Amino acid sequence: MPKYLIQASYTVDGLKGLLRDGGTTRRQAVERMAESVGGRVEQFYFAFGENDVYVIVDLPGNVASAAVGLTTSAAGGARTRTVVLLTPEEIDEAARQEVEYRAPGA
Repeated sequence: MPKYLIQASYTVDGLKGLLRDGGTTRRQAVERMAESVGGRVEQFYFAFGENDVYVIVDLPGNVASAAVGLTTSAAGGARTRTVVLLTPEEIDEAARQEVEYRAPGA
């Protein structure tokens, strides 16, 4: 199953909810969300810095990932960014593919 890194930054309302409900409640909500689209949370961390949360999830594919991102951002408590994670074996497979390409100006 494809892996994704979700980075989230809480809005003011999201931070108020976090202070009220706690971190484990947020993790449980994210776990339920991933499960609702056929996925699972592998890791969930809070962090200092630009992003408040880092989550590694296994999701069925890009459509499920987009649904999670859209739903989360539309709720208004956090802004999310999603990174597709690739295994070394997937990079090996990509490197073996024949690709036709002409560089600009060539």
